[in-house]
Amino acid sequence: MKTSAVDKWIDMFILAVVTAASFLCLVPILHLASVSLSSNDAILSNKVTVVPVEWSTLAYETVLKDVKMFNSLFFTIGLVLLFTLICMVMTICAAYPLTKKKLKGRDFCLLMILFTMFFSGGLIPEYLLVKSLKLTNTIWALVLPGMINAFYLIILKTFFSSLPEELEESARMDGCSHIGILVRIVLPLSLPVLATLSLFYAVGRWNGFMDALFYITDQNMYPIQLKLYQLVISNQMSDALATEGMSATVPIPESMKAASIMFATIPILLVYPWLQRYFISGMMIGAVKG
Repeated sequence: MKTSAVDKWIDMFILAVVTAASFLCLVPILHLASVSLSSNDAILSNKVTVVPVEWSTLAYETVLKDVKMFNSLFFTIGLVLLFTLICMVMTICAAYPLTKKKLKGRDFCLLMILFTMFFSGGLIPEYLLVKSLKLTNTIWALVLPGMINAFYLIILKTFFSSLPEELEESARMDGCSHIGILVRIVLPLSLPVLATLSLFYAVGRWNGFMDALFYITDQNMYPIQLKLYQLVISNQMSDALATEGMSATVPIPESMKAASIMFATIPILLVYPWLQRYFISGMMIGAVKG
């Protein structure tokens, strides 16, 4: 069937709208990148939009000259990997049994999980708990309190429940145990949702800031977000110095903030293309034949 001229115009209009929307989504990132690469005079004059004005790498030089910055970056990468691995293991181990209708106390467990989504003990009780367990200034203070996200658990449990029961019944007839069914059948068929939740856990931990501020005082264990925060705070006087004619040697806070955000954002953005191929659903097609 041939495409009419009206359909072509509609397709062109939709393409134009999507392109414009995509550009609008990129504008904040382009603006930050431009601010981080512009001179102090251009920033103070509000000349910077989405293109750098009077190109300058002074902000990045200030951010990168601190060796501790890279130590925080490597520590954060290891923290994110450990946190994501533990969270996914715990979430899987909690979600899979909850799909079994014969599990005693299943409804009560689900109710308790939903309860934590709306109510919590509060910040002070959580801090006192972490301190009483002697977890402060340890990596576990940044891992254990957030091991399971109730919302992600429900998502994974719902996905597991949508898998055909015939697959598990066939595996059970062949003598496969529950662990074998989970490892050999359920998890391979759940790669899209597992990759998505892993990315959510990783991004959440990468952007985590408040817990490290409360529980960590050892500078060798500062995550990248906390390190960048302290770097920006330590350069708050740069604005006053820049207005007094020292803009050629001292970056102002706006350029520092932009460079810090770009420094902390680029590594996690590199993870998206690697996991994008798992976001496509439909791995169940052909798994069950009538």
